[in-house]
Amino acid sequence: MYVKTFLSIVAIILFNVSIAQKSKSYSELIEKAEIFYEKEKYLKAGHKYAEAFLISQNDPYIVVYRYHAACSWAQANEVDSSFVQLFIFADELFSTTSIHSLPVTSLITGTDSINTDAKLTLLHTDPRWEEFIKVFEENKAKTVAQLDMNLVMMLDSVYMDDQEVRNQIDEIGNTYGWESEVLKSVEKKMKEQDSLNLIKIEKILNERGWLGPDFIGYIGNLTLWLVIQHSAPAILEKYLPMMREAAIKGDARADHLAYLEDRNNKYQNRKQLYGSQFATDSETEEGYVWPLEDPDNVDKRRSEVGLGTMQEYLAEWGNTWDLEAHKKRIAEFEAKQKK
Repeated sequence: MYVKTFLSIVAIILFNVSIAQKSKSYSELIEKAEIFYEKEKYLKAGHKYAEAFLISQNDPYIVVYRYHAACSWAQANEVDSSFVQLFIFADELFSTTSIHSLPVTSLITGTDSINTDAKLTLLHTDPRWEEFIKVFEENKAKTVAQLDMNLVMMLDSVYMDDQEVRNQIDEIGNTYGWESEVLKSVEKKMKEQDSLNLIKIEKILNERGWLGPDFIGYIGNLTLWLVIQHSAPAILEKYLPMMREAAIKGDARADHLAYLEDRNNKYQNRKQLYGSQFATDSETEEGYVWPLEDPDNVDKRRSEVGLGTMQEYLAEWGNTWDLEAHKKRIAEFEAKQKK
């Protein structure tokens, strides 16, 4: 029950962590381990998890796999191995890495059923179980104490409101048409929701500044950026300096800031730096990457802020990166600006 609850919440923000950060062999081992786990071949699962952990690539979701590994070893009657994973899990789940990468509410509330997880029941008579629970609860309490839980819960709600409407756009557009009244109605609802969200976010930013994940968790910090990213050009430009300062202090992510910088440059009809923004050709209605500054070094800049290559980015949209074609578009862009 715990694992299903935790994974379902984690999946909401999975798109914000690049799968490419994992080595291929790590990903393959984890995939095999998960298959064994689902098929209840627990001993094989435990061994595959162990192999993967030896070459982990700083994957924040490893806490989930640690828990699966502990359950696998317990079900295979490898009690010592199970406790090894449980104690690591207790430390990693409430580590800075997890707080900065995973939904805080899932870490706090999604772990309540560990004591009743049937896969771990046979460990309850072992003296180490009480020690594990003690360490787990102490770590959990420390995490709750450092966070502003009222803001965490409020920002979680804003995040869901921000994403709920947007998640309907593609489906409605493909079903009813991109010029349909149904889609226009949803877009109107989205703008209204954005306005309500902005009121809440501006109050936080104006009173407390750009808070980092140490205070409001990953989703809270993500929500500050999303709402400003989705706001009007003047609002975005107003809070961009604040986010720049937050990024320097580690209270905002460099890749998030890169998106905001690009969008602001596009709004100001300037070239972007990181290639995150698209536009549509008014004549052909073809989508294209908004003109870049120094396109030859765009992948270097993207790497510096934790983004993948342009080719990897465009592949997510079913496109390919053509540097020379983009340079031609830049020339056209520059020619229009001179007129």
